[in-house]
Amino acid sequence: MSSLNIDQRIAAGPPAYADTYKAAEHFRDKDHEFDSVKFGVWLFLATEVLLFSGLFCYYGIMRLMYPEAFIHGSSLLDWRWGLINTVVLLCSSFTAAAAVRDAQLGRQFWLKVNLLITLLAGVAFLIIKFVFEYYPKWAEGKLPGEFYSYPNWVSPNEVHWWGVYWSATGVHASHVVVGMGLYIWLLIRAFKGHFGPKHYSACEGVALYWHIVDIVWIFLFPMLYLIH
Repeated sequence: MSSLNIDQRIAAGPPAYADTYKAAEHFRDKDHEFDSVKFGVWLFLATEVLLFSGLFCYYGIMRLMYPEAFIHGSSLLDWRWGLINTVVLLCSSFTAAAAVRDAQLGRQFWLKVNLLITLLAGVAFLIIKFVFEYYPKWAEGKLPGEFYSYPNWVSPNEVHWWGVYWSATGVHASHVVVGMGLYIWLLIRAFKGHFGPKHYSACEGVALYWHIVDIVWIFLFPMLYLIH
């Protein structure tokens, strides 16, 4: 490296994530802050598991009670869109993990790239969900509860199937929206140089949340789209 480049780096000063970073006042030191933040994230994710466990129990009970309605309702879903969204989220899990590693190694350019790709994957997931799945079903009357008006039903209990479908996928989609907001926040901070080998807990915590969202969809895909 030339002396000119070294002088330029010295003149630019240390990055924002350098050793000058200090823990918040209510923590003893940076290690205490890091461990507390990670523990708090895992506690929050445990509540998310409880939330989706309730939905899975609701699904299991309704499917046992109305198997014919669930089989026919599932046949009206296009598994190809569900598969595409599964691939999109699996790829986003890789880029989310890669972003954490980039922050740990101080690779600022690739950190921004992987955060952006993860965000765009969330956008792609929602576009597919709303444009190619939700809107056609809404137009055909495949809605839950008293809004159900689909004329070609086979079982009168199909309304219960659509209730499960909309509640499970709707709650999941809302989590994707929250995750996208978090990745926008991370991306803004990354451009300000807030992350690096000494300070990456925010990237790691959001990535863990995103992995939970992906895992839930991996369960929802066969439960909803592949019954038949």
